[in-house]
Amino acid sequence: MGGFCISGERRGRNKAGRKLLGCCVLGFSLWALGGCDTELRKTDAQLGLNSQQAAGRRVYDNYCDRCHAPYSSRGRQGPSMKGVFKRQYLPMSGMPANDDRVTDIVKMGRNKMPGYSQVLSQQQIDDLLAYMHTL
Repeated sequence: MGGFCISGERRGRNKAGRKLLGCCVLGFSLWALGGCDTELRKTDAQLGLNSQQAAGRRVYDNYCDRCHAPYSSRGRQGPSMKGVFKRQYLPMSGMPANDDRVTDIVKMGRNKMPGYSQVLSQQQIDDLLAYMHTL
């Protein structure tokens, strides 16, 4: 009776196998999530944004986010904007981290970044700067 299993024994082995597989899947999922630095996107209210900053966030989402991570220290194609106005100098150019320099870069572009003077109004740029001060 070498290949013959009693049905209860077979169910026990299948149940143990499913349990082991479940533990492996759970373990892998926890490992994968532990290495991930993304988190759920916070709302404007959760971030405490006023109306100008919220408008600036929409500008950022539409024009900046694809290249500049707002809340992560990892850059994308361009440097991260996390804490950009908390520094004395801008990360790539070494220029002063102030509204005038950032406005110039947004309007005229720099290196691989295009200029947005023909795309964004002055009000949109002001809103964008207000939002970037919250990063």
